Amino acid sequence: MTNSENTILTVGSLAFDTVETPAGKADQVLGGSCNYFSIAASFFTPVQIVGVVGQDFPQNHLETLNSRGIDISGVEISAGKTFHWSGKYNQNLNEAQTLATDLNVLENFNPKLSPEHQKAPYVFLANIDPDLQLKVLEQNECSKLVACDSMNFWIEQKKEQLLTTLKKVDVLCINETEAYLLSGESNLSSAADKIFSLGPKTIILKRGEYGAALFTPTCTFAIPAYLTSKIVDPTGCGDSFAGALMGYIAKENLDRNTLTENPELWSKALKHAILNGCVMASFTIEDFSLNRIIKLDKTEFLERKSQFEKMISI
Repeated sequence: MTNSENTILTVGSLAFDTVETPAGKADQVLGGSCNYFSIAASFFTPVQIVGVVGQDFPQNHLETLNSRGIDISGVEISAGKTFHWSGKYNQNLNEAQTLATDLNVLENFNPKLSPEHQKAPYVFLANIDPDLQLKVLEQNECSKLVACDSMNFWIEQKKEQLLTTLKKVDVLCINETEAYLLSGESNLSSAADKIFSLGPKTIILKRGEYGAALFTPTCTFAIPAYLTSKIVDPTGCGDSFAGALMGYIAKENLDRNTLTENPELWSKALKHAILNGCVMASFTIEDFSLNRIIKLDKTEFLERKSQFEKMISI
């Protein structure tokens, strides 16, 4: 698969999840950051995945990804079992309680980029070990924009490695709790200022049912979540949010030069990118696993996006 100028490379997990929420339970369903991210981003632009799965991973799912124009040539099938995460949500759906994490084949994952992957213009480092994130960046030759996700575990256990990675990142997309932990600050504005000093020049904070916030050196912006009455499973909402966000950025051919040379255009475009992310997340939460966004079509997405724009306009 030849790169277009809008191709996104994402590196992260393809997984099985066991999830319990107030709406019910789903056992051994498809999950993982790459799955959610790539499906969401494929609505906007070509996507490449680099990851590892076990021999138990369903071939028909890889075929589904491929049918969406997602390049799966970087998915390694390794002897053993696929990464498995088990979690539970109580009435507070913004935070999951992790019950078990079985790394399985992910434990020895060593991302190796093909020549095409090395030339991907857009890179999204999903929530994996910052050492692996750094290995990806060392292999990518000519990215126009790098975005990154992380989580509490890496911030607490591998902070120095994460800080090294962040020096090479243009956009950081994490949740509000993670921003406080990373920065050591106790309010959003101060946290953003501290994170700017670590490298990223755009910070997007995922705030669950409260929406999202954007910080650039010249712009602060907040948007609510789309109000949906069907709430089943928030797993993957942050990853699908990031997929739609990055998909829009890549489709519009925005890059780090836009960020530095035309900050007004960058900030305006990022507001639209976040809006698309919130719409995608609002579909993800309506069912377990990837069930809802795999069935989603562009017409339905655009109709809800139009409703959301009316909802937030004055």
